[in-house]
Amino acid sequence: MTDKYAIPRIDFESDLVATLFAIERLRADIGTGTTPRDTFVELHKLFDMVMSVVSARIEGNRTTVYDAISRIDVPASTGRPDEHLKEITNIVEAVRFLDTLDPRQPLSHALIRELHDRTVRGLTREGDPTPGAYREREVAITDSSHVPPSCVTVHAEMTALLDFSNTERPMHEQMLQIAIAHHRFVWIHPFGNGNGRVSRLLTYAMLRRTIFARRGHSALNPTAVFGNDRDGYMAALEAADDLSEAGTVRWIEFFTTGIRDDLARLIKLQNHDYVIEELVGPALATLARDGIISSDDEAILRATLERGVVKAGDLGDVVPGAADRRSRVIRGLLERGLLRQASEGPRFYRLSLAHGPLAPRLVRRLDRLGYLPKMLSDD
Repeated sequence: MTDKYAIPRIDFESDLVATLFAIERLRADIGTGTTPRDTFVELHKLFDMVMSVVSARIEGNRTTVYDAISRIDVPASTGRPDEHLKEITNIVEAVRFLDTLDPRQPLSHALIRELHDRTVRGLTREGDPTPGAYREREVAITDSSHVPPSCVTVHAEMTALLDFSNTERPMHEQMLQIAIAHHRFVWIHPFGNGNGRVSRLLTYAMLRRTIFARRGHSALNPTAVFGNDRDGYMAALEAADDLSEAGTVRWIEFFTTGIRDDLARLIKLQNHDYVIEELVGPALATLARDGIISSDDEAILRATLERGVVKAGDLGDVVPGAADRRSRVIRGLLERGLLRQASEGPRFYRLSLAHGPLAPRLVRRLDRLGYLPKMLSDD
């Protein structure tokens, strides 16, 4: 392919076209479900945590998802933070940073360098001596025959990539655009280290600007696509390294198939009955079975699950008796990380799904339901 940013020609009868049509059908359902927004936001945070573990795992980090859930966002008591945990924390915080930005904001050199800085900051093994700066030396990619462009051309190469990434495309070309941008970023290899992690953040940013932009929902984190088949991910990337049309199409097929499957799973989480009956409800049942929560605790947590957000006055039918009894139960659930304050105000509460005792049980349920990449199967 002479122009590395040309959209390849696709046979209308190909499996790729069918995959793109499936993505468009799923896309129409984004934001149309019954799951309360507060519950969906909590699930999104849990997914971000898990996918940050996957992004680090692709690079060789062996921290388990359960260790990450229990230790991230918990202040370190003494000493230097664990390097592997710090790598995951950096990715989590970079995703949260992206979520604060207007998705319509164009991608820029400054944003890409900021993502790199946040990703490698404070790291040694997986760090970079010049965080947030494009490389000024020639590099080789481990276990790859691809030779990245000279450091002299990196800024110009990144300018072309950003121009391509920011170009408005019709809906049927947007997934092709995102897939190509992901590969070309890795192909340029603009940083000394951290390119894989930043490429996945770039893809997340592009998904926020396209298929999720008009729905008001948090974007799909695409890292599961890559973590489900690490060897396939690497092979598909390498197939496109010659910039040929055939190699680029092979990469796009891998990428879009993964996005289609993840979108289908995401749509299920918009069904509140599914979330109650298949995901959070069974996790609450294990807490009660293991004696971690009382019957009053379980009643309040299930009512919160069903309603999304509650205040103490809403729970008279759930925990009858004096108001101070309900307040004591709620206070205990807050202290134990089972409830958290909702955005509606200080006396409104929602389930804590991304942290606390529920989180690891939800991860087990997600794994059983087929939501987690294969690389986490041994955790």
